[in-house]
Amino acid sequence: MSGRAPRQEEEEGERESAKLRHKEELSRRIKEQKVVVDELSNLKKNRKVYRQQPNSNIFFLADRTETLSQCKNALDELKKAHQEMENSEKTKIKK
Repeated sequence: MSGRAPRQEEEEGERESAKLRHKEELSRRIKEQKVVVDELSNLKKNRKVYRQQPNSNIFFLADRTETLSQCKNALDELKKAHQEMENSEKTKIKK
């Protein structure tokens, strides 16, 4: 036994589980975003791109290059968040 109260160990386990779920969710979103960027990159110049409005089934015509740029930025942000999470885990292991 580690000498900690069972309640404290349970809370730490829940935190670790939540972090793992968050990390898995980030990985899933990174994969999705990579597919979107790849699809937009491979579109012919004359193809139209539509963006869905949040929380709605309405789509609006969008500029292909602007949409690609926004998707690349979103991918970069997701990768940055994932890297920060990896770095914080490495820091905890060293301690």
